[in-house]
Amino acid sequence: MFSEEKVLPLEFYSNPDVVDVAHNLLGKVLCSNIDGIFSAGIISETEAYCGRNDKACHANDGKRTDRTEVMFGKPGNAYIYLCYGIHHLFNVVTNREGLADAVLIRGIIPVNGRKHIEERRAVKNKQSLTDGPGKLTQALGITTDLNKTSLTTPPVWIEHRNIDIPSKEIVPSKRIGVEYAGDHADRLWRFEISNALSKKL
Repeated sequence: MFSEEKVLPLEFYSNPDVVDVAHNLLGKVLCSNIDGIFSAGIISETEAYCGRNDKACHANDGKRTDRTEVMFGKPGNAYIYLCYGIHHLFNVVTNREGLADAVLIRGIIPVNGRKHIEERRAVKNKQSLTDGPGKLTQALGITTDLNKTSLTTPPVWIEHRNIDIPSKEIVPSKRIGVEYAGDHADRLWRFEISNALSKKL
């Protein structure tokens, strides 16, 4: 359940280097308490997006729309949007107000509420319950209804449980589905915990 001692402070999200935040979120624990059901997972995959000089970012170079306005808001808030009209994608707003940086959470490893996670996902393959951005939000009951909410209090928050991920166990790669961004799509701003370590967590 929610613990003030474990929750990440706002200072964590205020880091001006969004790529560094994407690194540091690996090993943290994304938690939800939806309709009285607590479930959580270790963050295992992230992608960084910068609001300046990043054609892959929804708010690149100050592009403000109803959807992206939250990205220009307070660090430590959730940016949750609907992809293809189906998938609820969960992002963490970082840096400071006026600069639209965010980190997309792409995967988690279930650690609490496994039964509820399986019920929400309702799939036979238990090995790929939460290895995608749309899968993990479904598993934790996170929807766009929680867009713009603070990540320092329930119903959705992120904890530090002293899980340290060595740099050698972090695998960088290109971000997914951003081919339209030209050479910006080649940036190695996607980060995953190695398969070997993931199996031990």
